[in-house]
Amino acid sequence: MTVARERPTLEAVARRAGVSRATVSRVVNGSTTVAEEIRVRVRRAVEEMGYVPNQAARSLVTQRTDSIALVLTEEPNRVFSDDQVFPGIIRGVSQELEAADRQLVLMMASSTAGHERIERFAGGRHVDGVMIASMHGADPLPAALARMHIPVVCGGRPLGRAHALPYVDVDHTGGVSAAVRHLLGTGRRRIATIAGPQDMIAGIDRLAAYRAALADSDRRSIVAVGDFTRESGAVAMRQLLADDPQLDAVFVASDLMAHGALRTLREAGRRVPDDVAVVGFDDIEMARFTDPPLTTVRQPIVEIGRQLARLMVRVIAGEQVESAVLLPTELVVRDSS
Repeated sequence: MTVARERPTLEAVARRAGVSRATVSRVVNGSTTVAEEIRVRVRRAVEEMGYVPNQAARSLVTQRTDSIALVLTEEPNRVFSDDQVFPGIIRGVSQELEAADRQLVLMMASSTAGHERIERFAGGRHVDGVMIASMHGADPLPAALARMHIPVVCGGRPLGRAHALPYVDVDHTGGVSAAVRHLLGTGRRRIATIAGPQDMIAGIDRLAAYRAALADSDRRSIVAVGDFTRESGAVAMRQLLADDPQLDAVFVASDLMAHGALRTLREAGRRVPDDVAVVGFDDIEMARFTDPPLTTVRQPIVEIGRQLARLMVRVIAGEQVESAVLLPTELVVRDSS
């Protein structure tokens, strides 16, 4: 008969190391007030005995769970579609938190009930902080959590009352400006856009940058709006062709919408890029395999996740952090333009 090995206790580790139980507790919980020689002794005893701290008891002492929530305010079917943006952000967050010895808690909040559930969960101090990405409109969740003194970091510049919270975003303006200048430089005269949803900062900023880039030229703006999905890109492209059959270029605010636009152009008998040049935004893997391969604005998707997690860990630690981390974008020219 196999007898289960008794789990080592703090007292047993203390006896092995020749120190008090309180000293072992301070070392295990990361205190820097213990002399290095004693810390080494305690760590050696912990390793030799295979001691694993009781997480519940440790949380009572440290007031930390070492868990951090990533909240995506989207339907699950959008998050786990072939978009690749959300999976890339999740991968970056996960990699950074693993390196920091923190646990990722992934949560969805696409409804009022979802927001309330997350407020209860975070308010119960089940996580040390909350990262919120893909916000729509003046989302009340970040400000509500901040009022409960829960550390919050936003993915994308927040709108409304949460505007003062630290955030990570990309240079939408620089990326779109480079895309439109590229189309102007190839001699395109009627440059349209398929904008993203106008309740999201990415959609708002990319449309504003498109309009600003055309402001100093003699080109007029031609706009249709999608919701960052492939289907909405196809519908918006049909609308643009109906509004201006002579258009010869289109900047599309996401690669998935650009893929839908390419399909519509093909069905309409328009050759890309001969008749209509197409530029997207994101540079997801699919962009290299469209027909033709898609010119697009590359944003560092995985790095967005890493920077979100890094900023979150620093906020939790009580450090002074910058109000915004802005990551660069880059135009990648392929055959579609």
